[in-house]
Amino acid sequence: MTYSRQIRVEFNHCDPAGIVFYPRYYEMTNSTVENFFRDQIGWPFEAMMAQGIGVPTVRIETDFRAPSRLGDLLDWTLDLTRLGHASATLRLTATCGGQERLVVTLTLVWLGPDHRPAPWPETVRPRLAAHLQETP
Repeated sequence: MTYSRQIRVEFNHCDPAGIVFYPRYYEMTNSTVENFFRDQIGWPFEAMMAQGIGVPTVRIETDFRAPSRLGDLLDWTLDLTRLGHASATLRLTATCGGQERLVVTLTLVWLGPDHRPAPWPETVRPRLAAHLQETP
């Protein structure tokens, strides 16, 4: 199952030329992941942090396909492509008007209260598994 959301490119995302400054894409990527955990997994980041646990990004690979400009409405999709013992790989794509702007592959690791990788909790793993897809 694919998770989707839209993010409009705002002034604060852009460099002086009016195109998205690349680190801002990572903020949008993180926002999409955070909202996926809230909306689909039922475990918002603030609940994780309150418990002293979390899902930091340990690997990220990005293909910048075309620039995005101030005012563009980006359609973000998130697909879970691998679910490991303590990690998960996600593929995120941002498009505008059907044109790919960005493709991101990232790996998250589940950290327990001791801040070390730990198995996905039994309450979370099945919710993630429901989103598992083969890599396109």
